[in-house]
Parts: sequence; C-alpha cells; structure tokens
Amino acid sequence: MAAKVYHINRGINRPIEFRGLKGQYIGYLAACGVGTMCGFGVLYACGISLYICTPSALGLGGWAAAKVFRMSKRYGQYGLMKRGAKRRMPAALLSRSRKMFIQLHSDYVRTTG
Repeated sequence: MAAKVYHINRGINRPIEFRGLKGQYIGYLAACGVGTMCGFGVLYACGISLYICTPSALGLGGWAAAKVFRMSKRYGQYGLMKRGAKRRMPAALLSRSRKMFIQLHSDYVRTTG
C-alpha cells in the first residue's frame, strides 16, 4: 500500500499552501479546530447532553472552517493583515497649531526645483 504524500510548499518564494489555505489561514483553521474541541469538552463536562453538544460543536466548527476558507479566498495571503492595517490608519491628521511647522529647521524642509 502506498502512503499518501501531501505537498505543502511548492517552490521558493511561494506562500505555504495546504488544501487551498495560504499563509496565516492555516493557523487560523487550526485554532478554530482546537477551540471547537475545547468548547465541546466544556459543554460535555457541564453535563449537557451529547445530542446537543455534538451538533453544536460540528455546526460551529463547520461555520468557522467555512469562514476561514472564505477569508483566504477573498483576502489572499497578506490581505487580511492589510485590511487590519487600513482600519487602524487615521482618515486625516489634524494640527491645531502652527508651532510644530514654525520650529522646523531649514535642513528638514524639502525644496522643489
């Protein structure tokens, strides 16, 4: 019987890819899986019926996996980090005083010409 071989990296300077997930999304999917298992364990330890714990854990895990795959397809390898950085970028810079500009030395002011 031949063993299955899964190719994880396909070349130099290419992102890590596993079954369509690229880059950080592999870690996100793993975290969702661990979180789902921990949630199932907590629910089961609290005495909730197995008939309620199992479908809720499977449903939540499936929803989380679908969300991660959708984000991977939509944003790509670095897109989600770029989206987060864009959200933290201010829309405008406000200066209520000229003091900062008056104190600039002429060495720092760029002249055109």
